[in-house]
Amino acid sequence: MSKKVSSKVDAKKETKRILFGLIGAVIMAVNIKTFVRAGGLYPGGFNGVTLLFQTICDRFFDITVPFSPISLALNAIPAIISFKAIGKKFTVVTSCMIVATSILTDIVPAVPITEDILLISIFGGLINGAAISISLIGGTSTGGTDFIAIYFAEKKNKDVWNYILLGNAVVLLIAGYLFGWDKALYSIIFQYTSTQMIHLLYQNYKKVTLFVVTENAEAVYQAISEVTNHSATEFSATGMYSNEKRKMIYSVVSTVEAKMLTRKVMEADAHAFVNIVKTDTLLGRFYQENNY
Repeated sequence: MSKKVSSKVDAKKETKRILFGLIGAVIMAVNIKTFVRAGGLYPGGFNGVTLLFQTICDRFFDITVPFSPISLALNAIPAIISFKAIGKKFTVVTSCMIVATSILTDIVPAVPITEDILLISIFGGLINGAAISISLIGGTSTGGTDFIAIYFAEKKNKDVWNYILLGNAVVLLIAGYLFGWDKALYSIIFQYTSTQMIHLLYQNYKKVTLFVVTENAEAVYQAISEVTNHSATEFSATGMYSNEKRKMIYSVVSTVEAKMLTRKVMEADAHAFVNIVKTDTLLGRFYQENNY
């Protein structure tokens, strides 16, 4: 069962997308100028590659390169791919956020808060992860490797943030070889903290398996269908202690949907027994709402 997708523009959704994207862009730019550059860190992704390129030009060629042109050039190819594979609105707004972040990074004044490199690595990573998460929750992103993560989350139902963390290690190895291993190692702390923050705040791509033992299977199924647009499988069950006949409803939903769905299921059947299990791997046909 699937709902008809409307072609009309959802003004509320698009306003949220732009607002959250702008907030994420501002936080990202301020974080780069306040923590990342103050600690000489490399945040990974295309921002990290851009900062690495800037540092190479400054140290070895005595040339000052602005952030914006390099960042925009690096984001061009994944943006084009995203336009076709993920969604037009998502890509257009994300592209605007990339431009906003690049411009803000060039114009925001550098105001270091602390010189403690460990504090910079930890709190800079937390803020970086929060900026990315805010953008993703709003239906946009900060660009770069976010395009890759969103593609696999939406199209393949896979969490690839940890793989992106490994990919960023290449940038850190180059930075470590050229400019010293201490900053590269602290950058790993920054990256790890950022990735964990994303895992904590952005839950849309995570799936759980829902088992509901109930006397009112039809009402429970209607709740699942209305809240998540997913179908369900019904099993006949018998209580071993009471020997009473029951029905068990099985369905896979997102972590975000599960929170609302649990409440709806208990409203449909106050005596239902609900068990929610984390789902690591999912194969087969699965309805994935297009959030982008």
